[in-house]
Amino acid sequence: MKATNYPYIEYSKETFSNEEMLQRSKDYLDFTDKRRTVRDFSSEEIPLEIMENIIMTASTAPSGAHKQPWTFCLISNKALKKELRNLAEEEEKKSYNGRMSEEWLKDLAPLGTNWEKEFLDTVPWIIVVMKKAYDLEENGNKRTNYYVSESVGLACGFLLLAIHNAGLVALTHTPSPMNFISKALKRPENERPFLLIPVGKPATKIQVPDLKRKEKNQVIEYYL
Repeated sequence: MKATNYPYIEYSKETFSNEEMLQRSKDYLDFTDKRRTVRDFSSEEIPLEIMENIIMTASTAPSGAHKQPWTFCLISNKALKKELRNLAEEEEKKSYNGRMSEEWLKDLAPLGTNWEKEFLDTVPWIIVVMKKAYDLEENGNKRTNYYVSESVGLACGFLLLAIHNAGLVALTHTPSPMNFISKALKRPENERPFLLIPVGKPATKIQVPDLKRKEKNQVIEYYL
């Protein structure tokens, strides 16, 4: 039985031969495999329209019952970026000096990370992804959202690839706890911080860890 809340429309999707699909899938794998997390950003400005297109690409992600339970806070204000850096470093100091387990710190050591987050000052844009635990109607009534974390996680995956596709780089930053973000941005009670993502061009002559991604036999279980 078809749902009645949405009218149904005709939909068509271009398809390809097996040979072309194989080549397209390989090309896209090669492209996405070049995506890397970067911590050294250029301060060069990026036009707002580019960032809006990136975010609207992320917003095409599927979501539970099509609730689209996300808000993307797009920040370029220097004073606000400075405030977020100060608050983030305050939490990160606590994490690196007691909250994190020895195992966690040992796993992070090869990546060279620490509590300092100077990129939050340098980067031209910060995207704070908020997940909506529920929606609020104009009269104050709450409306349930479904599979919120899963939906927002999918949108963030779309977001990172849209950033990569535009020729920009990003970092997924998760200071914990992140309550300070809601307060700094004055977000409503139904929203929770999910990710803080600096976005921009890479600085010149940067280096990244020589990471190796898992092979097929480590990430795929076959049931043929």
